[in-house]
Amino acid sequence: MINVIRIKRATFYGYHGVSSEEQSVGAKFEADVDIYTDFSEAAANDDLKKTIDYYQVYSFIKELVVKQKFYLIEALASEIADGLLDKFENAVKVAVRVRKNNPPLGGVADYVEAEIIKER
Repeated sequence: MINVIRIKRATFYGYHGVSSEEQSVGAKFEADVDIYTDFSEAAANDDLKKTIDYYQVYSFIKELVVKQKFYLIEALASEIADGLLDKFENAVKVAVRVRKNNPPLGGVADYVEAEIIKER
């Protein structure tokens, strides 16, 4: 059985980007994560130990976004995906979307987004 655990619009302030201004001033970043797993035993027994704790997922993402710097949101999304697959053995597939709000494009755009899907 495949189930999905989702975190939507986890929001953090980080210092990612190619320009020195982006890396010194920072910006708001958002992440969506879909983790494909089988949580049927956890649901049947109401047991957190039998599923993926989304508090731990959020904490992992926050640590990565806040404490490291990346030039590209593509690299950040890939690092999140790899880390989730490494950290949670019962995750069989992850989809990660990272958004940079109000990107410096020389025009108006709400955000830019990179998505990566990885599986075992």
